[in-house]
Amino acid sequence: GYPDDSFEKMKEFANQHQFNFPYLLDETQAIAKAYGAVCTPDFFGYNRNSQLQYRGRLDESRKESIAGAKRELFNAMKQISQTGHGPKHQIASIGCSIKWRES
Repeated sequence: GYPDDSFEKMKEFANQHQFNFPYLLDETQAIAKAYGAVCTPDFFGYNRNSQLQYRGRLDESRKESIAGAKRELFNAMKQISQTGHGPKHQIASIGCSIKWRES
């Protein structure tokens, strides 16, 4: 595994960055399956009525961060918070496929 991706490290990161939303560990992968996630990372953005408005990538970077990369998730969530609707053009997430546990 990746030590920096442990749940303890993720909780520390969430605390340091003062996340004001629920954060969980999907040990059974039931939530990922229910959402239809296919890779990591795979982002889902909902409006206040719990309607999916964004499904796509974080930004236009690939493996390494690119200075000035278009912040697609940030911009989508900003638009959703202001209008209740996500952008019409959305680019699918790109990442490693999810390693599903055997049932």
